[in-house]
Amino acid sequence: MYNQLIDLLLQIAPINKQDQKIICERFKPMQLKKGDYFLKENETCKLVGFLCKGIVRYFVYKNDNEATFEFTKENEFVSDYQSFNSQSTSIQNIQAIEDCELLTITYPELQYIYSNTEYGNLMGRIILEHRFDVMVKQIMAIYMQNQEERYRHFVRCYSDLTQRIPQYMIASYIGIQPQSLSRIRKKYR
Repeated sequence: MYNQLIDLLLQIAPINKQDQKIICERFKPMQLKKGDYFLKENETCKLVGFLCKGIVRYFVYKNDNEATFEFTKENEFVSDYQSFNSQSTSIQNIQAIEDCELLTITYPELQYIYSNTEYGNLMGRIILEHRFDVMVKQIMAIYMQNQEERYRHFVRCYSDLTQRIPQYMIASYIGIQPQSLSRIRKKYR
């Protein structure tokens, strides 16, 4: 598990063995069963997770329906960063779609890494910039793309996950009813 995290961080910065040790000591293993929540709305996000195995989805309730707006897969970070950074309540839910294995870190432990490793701040900034980019693209897709374009975007971004994510969640992500997804998929083929 820790090797996956370190391998990803080494793609960002040349962290030395001592800093790798500091990082590994601060991240703690966590497991989620399929259907378990990493975060529920109205809770404060206390952790950032690095997903070693599995998939999670981010969703909110809109008119009593679930509206999925993102999926996170292996070797990516999981969190409601706004809630985590401000220690305020979240409006989103983060739920395991499959059994998941994560490495998690608390806010104080993350601050320790920022302060006590050579590249901690750089790694944090690069990871947050990536997350910001993902979220802006998703927001723009909702407002600028029709349903077929959003499906093509989903296939481009998550092609390796199409068989692992239930169809009703894909439909929710695209913003359509599951019946309409079948028509779009046939057309797209």
